[in-house]
Amino acid sequence: MKNLQKVMAISLFPLLMSHVCQAQNPIVQTWFTPDPAPMVHNDTVYLFTDHDEDDAQYFKMKDWQLYSTTDMVNWTYRGTPISTETFQWAIQGDNAWASQAIERDGKMTGFVLPSGSTTFLCPQSKPMSGFTRTSPSYETPYTTVDDAVGKNGWGNGYTFPCLFRNNDKGWILISETGVSSAYCGSRLIGKLDGMYQIGFPQAGEYNGNGTTNPGIMLPGETPWRTITIGETLAPIVETTVAFDVVKPLYKASQEYKYGKGSWSWIIGMDNSITYEEQLRYIDFSANMGYQSVLVDNWWDKRIGRKGIEKLAEYAKSKGIALYLWYHSNGYWNDAPQSPRGIMNTTINRRKEMKWMQSIGIRGIKVDSIGSDKQVSMQLYEDILADANDYGLLVIFHGCTLPRGWERMYPNFASSEAVLASENMHFSQGSCDAEAFNACLHPFIRNTVGSMDFGGSTLNKYYNARNDSTTRTSRRITSDVFALATSVLFQSPVQHFALTPNNLTDAPEWAINFMKEVPSTWDEVRFLDGYPGKYIILARRHQNNWYIAGINASSEEIKVKLHLPMISAGETISVYTDNARLVGKTSTEKLNKHQQLQVSIPCNGGIVIVN
Repeated sequence: MKNLQKVMAISLFPLLMSHVCQAQNPIVQTWFTPDPAPMVHNDTVYLFTDHDEDDAQYFKMKDWQLYSTTDMVNWTYRGTPISTETFQWAIQGDNAWASQAIERDGKMTGFVLPSGSTTFLCPQSKPMSGFTRTSPSYETPYTTVDDAVGKNGWGNGYTFPCLFRNNDKGWILISETGVSSAYCGSRLIGKLDGMYQIGFPQAGEYNGNGTTNPGIMLPGETPWRTITIGETLAPIVETTVAFDVVKPLYKASQEYKYGKGSWSWIIGMDNSITYEEQLRYIDFSANMGYQSVLVDNWWDKRIGRKGIEKLAEYAKSKGIALYLWYHSNGYWNDAPQSPRGIMNTTINRRKEMKWMQSIGIRGIKVDSIGSDKQVSMQLYEDILADANDYGLLVIFHGCTLPRGWERMYPNFASSEAVLASENMHFSQGSCDAEAFNACLHPFIRNTVGSMDFGGSTLNKYYNARNDSTTRTSRRITSDVFALATSVLFQSPVQHFALTPNNLTDAPEWAINFMKEVPSTWDEVRFLDGYPGKYIILARRHQNNWYIAGINASSEEIKVKLHLPMISAGETISVYTDNARLVGKTSTEKLNKHQQLQVSIPCNGGIVIVN
């Protein structure tokens, strides 16, 4: 059973208008203010009180009052800093009783994990670091996996979501949701004593533009800070709290179409962004029964707008729509890729979106925002809201974690916010660690929001020739592993790392599976696994169940699966690997006990479909 707790960071909000109560006793003479709760902060005594309404017959308390003094004689009334409406999780009514603010190390809340807990955490980057000074972009490796508490990443804390294991007693996932332009994104700051506290963005983010502290109108709301707790990992993997507690911020301008597509850049890189190569990928997507093609960076220079218009027209004739890549800005990092200087300005952005709408572009991929400041949250929201006006879906890369955005913004499709597939093109080390990382994402990053990973490649080598003659990285996982990740990694829009040559050099059963696998799901169930070692879960699309598993352990994993979602005697398709990672497909009937014994070799996978 899932347990959920909401934790709020309470700050002292000074009001612009206040008045002084000079040397009087009692201190408050014009309100009914029971349950006074004093707190000393920087040589000032702050007094929080309840507020009983004048017409109360019993208790009628909807907010708290705040007073302060520096001499214990003259008191300043600071208004109503918080009310029951401030706390989105609170039962609204007359229950603003007996408050107490507690300070610890300059913060008002914190998380203390039970002694002996271990961590599964991803460090926050130093601002204006990494590729062309685009960090923090949530593209760092997990550095504490089953590690002790009491660390602080690379000195800058950890990105949400944060997973902890409470010895053998269960699991804890801490995250936040409901972040809009009205606030900033936060991180978790680790202390030596095992305390973790909410941290605001770093001053250097966004090239120093914008404040680190959010501005909030009073009475106001902070985002949700959520804790998901489970005796097993099932409540963690299956949680929907990130979406349950938020609401849409505007109506969809149309019914948006999600689906699958292809993407030349992940294998062919910048050289693949040509008119002729995008024609080839449009034909490839049509052959696969896909819905889209993503045209990546430099298209404005290498193809041109007239070329994009012709590609869009040709794609439409094939039942395919285009997504176009855009740089987020022109000045707050050094990334040279274009188009630039469009998405960060209202006039240019809306003019561009009107053009895209006129030629039938389905969506945009906006890259390299790299900040959690409120000013960047405003940019995210502005892009999404304007795109909705023109019927465009939005994918973000080099970006922050989506915090409830699938429900808040109806045209939001997905975000990267993970060390994604491109790193396997750039580094053999990333290929070698592919299984390890893939066995973390379903337990952590992908639990709280759509993850645009761009993977499931069937190429053996990360080059357009798919051979070893070009100096490039080599995939060490199996084809069944690639199929499994198309199920394990959730995103309603999937641009897979498949290539036209896969129609002839990949196994037919693998291609057929990638043609049929859905990109949207109705239900998820955790079956077995351990973060960083192996994962087996089931996803349902309409009446079909897809069970997928992968293994990063050095030894073969053997598991007896209980599959109550599939009827006894029902025929299932099973995709498996042998010890040499050679895959095959077979069919069998599920036994009367609805059980199936499966084996998954290291770097291999399994997929079961009813």
